[in-house]
Amino acid sequence: MGLWEVNADTLAGSRFLISPLAETFASLKLLHAGAGRHPGEHAWLRAHLPGYRRLLAGDPVTALLVRAGLGHDWIADFLTPTPRDEESFADGVARVRAADPVAARAHLRRSLNGPLPAALDRDDLPERAARLLEHVWTETVRPAWDRRRHVLEADIVARTAQVSRGGWATVLDALRPGTRWLGGNRFQVNSHAYPPREIAGAQLVLVPVTPQTGWVAWDEPPSRYAVVYPCAGVLADA
Repeated sequence: MGLWEVNADTLAGSRFLISPLAETFASLKLLHAGAGRHPGEHAWLRAHLPGYRRLLAGDPVTALLVRAGLGHDWIADFLTPTPRDEESFADGVARVRAADPVAARAHLRRSLNGPLPAALDRDDLPERAARLLEHVWTETVRPAWDRRRHVLEADIVARTAQVSRGGWATVLDALRPGTRWLGGNRFQVNSHAYPPREIAGAQLVLVPVTPQTGWVAWDEPPSRYAVVYPCAGVLADA
């Protein structure tokens, strides 16, 4: 299982934040999956999936990039920079665009757990990823961003109240499927068989998104860790 070893100071300093880029990447994951988990996601996909598929049909390199980057057990790191406080979508996607091409290819090999397809042996992968995220933001997320943000804020208010009542352990134990507070400073972030990570002294941020998905991310060198999780509230329609 994926374990993070969290000391008391890191846990006490944990906080929630909202990330437009994380919301956009979560929406990209939903488009890539092509199947929703509740009526709101079904309606959203009916509205936006055809256009997304047309876009990728006309851009086979970016289509392959998405398939390679969204691995079964690992997401290419350059696609999911660790969320920052009060970061706009434009600033977040700029970090994707600025990713080192050599590192991006290495991240894709990791997410593929194998060799890189010849079509992806190129230097414009961060630019392609950024353009795709900009499309998803502009066409599918930004039109309803105010409503989405309200849902995210409500989730944070509810979970902050839960921290006050039962402590951080009660919140971490139920963030998303696979997360559990195991005691002894051990936080299970997923069920994958990865070595434990010591995050004492680092920042821990918890980032809600409205699609029913999630992932973890961290800076290199590690100084901030994030758990992106599906919020308790959902959008009723697209």
